Amino acid sequence: MFDLDTDFIPGGGSSSSSSEPEVTSSSAYSSFVNNTPKVSSKPVSVSDIPSLESYLASVSAIICLSHLRWDFVYQRPQHLLSRFAKHTPIFFFEEPYFYENAQPRLEMKERENGRLTIVIAHLPTGLTPEESDAKQIELLNEFMADRDLDNTVFWYYTPMALEISRQFNPALTVFDVMDELSAFKFAPPRLLELEAELIAKADILFTGGQSLYEAKKDRHKEVYAFPSSIDKTHFAQARQPQTDPEDQAKIPHPRMGFFGVVDERFDIELLREVANARPEWQFVIIGPVVKIDPAVLPNSSNIHYLGGKSYQELPSYLAGWDVAMLLFAHNDSTKYISPTKTPEYLAAGKPVVSTSIRDVVRPYGDLNLVQIADGAKDFEAAIERALTQKDDKAWMRKTDDYLAGISWDKTWQNMVRLMQCVSDEKKKNASAAK
Repeated sequence: MFDLDTDFIPGGGSSSSSSEPEVTSSSAYSSFVNNTPKVSSKPVSVSDIPSLESYLASVSAIICLSHLRWDFVYQRPQHLLSRFAKHTPIFFFEEPYFYENAQPRLEMKERENGRLTIVIAHLPTGLTPEESDAKQIELLNEFMADRDLDNTVFWYYTPMALEISRQFNPALTVFDVMDELSAFKFAPPRLLELEAELIAKADILFTGGQSLYEAKKDRHKEVYAFPSSIDKTHFAQARQPQTDPEDQAKIPHPRMGFFGVVDERFDIELLREVANARPEWQFVIIGPVVKIDPAVLPNSSNIHYLGGKSYQELPSYLAGWDVAMLLFAHNDSTKYISPTKTPEYLAAGKPVVSTSIRDVVRPYGDLNLVQIADGAKDFEAAIERALTQKDDKAWMRKTDDYLAGISWDKTWQNMVRLMQCVSDEKKKNASAAK
């Protein structure tokens, strides 16, 4: 059974920047795409639960097509799809592996206690993009041949996957717009064209933040903002004494920490300047370095690159930090981001300093939950303030009051409800057309 919070109120506003997007019945869909949140007067009741369970039981499988690898960094796709996996089989298609003399095939690896299957195409090097797509189409067609397409959901994280999957017409097509991929380094030239095609094909769009919602809301009638959420219990472990991990234990205090992918979004120069200005402060950077040359990263003695860590390890590292940082540069790749680490840092009880990323300023900066600063001098001053904030009980109460309204469970439940409504509407329209 679903564990719905008794104070969870669905409503009709998809663009609200409150803790959770709100949901209503399909009869009110036309009101969802404006910027005025609406609140239903009817809270979720126990009677709503069977209809959601019956909908999930009717979904024979979810086929997810992703540009991210499941085992890379635990983030939005893993949080959402692991919850779906408790109710229906998930097949998570990653981008292919290419190597010499590979025989075209699909490799399958189980995760989530066998409820989720990673699917990876193995292809030989030297193929043209067209030949690669043709081989993947052949493999995917073969994979889907015995599947119940009429009750299957296709869930896209990348429009590029349309090149191998546009031939299918599943029961429901979901486009979860996690990032503005066209703004990322090495984005394929055809991405924008394929995104337009996917938006036209999709039955429903979810966006990973408010800024992305505002960018997409006029391009589809069913667009809903689902900003970054949290697993509060997991990150709240950092509020309790933890054994300092071996590679962090000898680093002096005060410690300023960051975890996440270190790529073109990371403000290298900001880190360099603040670290140089305050040699007595220690900067702990956790996460893989991708798409940039590690040699360009600052290497002063008070900066400590500890590499990637598992999701399960993060609370033990966070527990040993004095301040958590969001070191994002201002460029095309950060214009629409909604960092999941913002509420995760706060759930760990850590004061947070961030550059003025729009979806951090709204709502966290506006609510004075996070210190916002740009430029080395202001960022340094914000860290100074944050170092005293950890003992501010009023700030902590206000932070916890805000975090009480968000969770990945609520986000997922809202998504399921919307998928059910859109699916029901699609079936009605199909019946009426006969």
